[in-house]
Amino acid sequence: MEMEEKLTQEMNRLKKELAEFASQNPKNAEDYDAKFPNMGDKEDENAEEVDTYSTNLALERTLESNLRDAEKALDRIRKGDYGICKYCSKEISEKRLRARPSSSSCIECKKSFTQEM
Repeated sequence: MEMEEKLTQEMNRLKKELAEFASQNPKNAEDYDAKFPNMGDKEDENAEEVDTYSTNLALERTLESNLRDAEKALDRIRKGDYGICKYCSKEISEKRLRARPSSSSCIECKKSFTQEM
């Protein structure tokens, strides 16, 4: 299946990107921990370390979330309910799935959900 291949490729890309600055938690395969960079002992180097670490923490959360979404989408493929909105149970448009293969909701539900926030 084309979407399964895309999702697998996306998962591999996300794992590779996470591995560049984080290590996988040995007790929880879904959790990564950003490594604190060591750039030196000077004050400006220390400030850069903190800035880089803060950026990496935010990036780690985003990449982990995207990785979980891809894993859930692959699970839906295996269960046979891929492409069905988890809110209204209607079919998610092919256009949306091609744009974001890990989508779990249709455009209408996503719009109404984000407007509520």
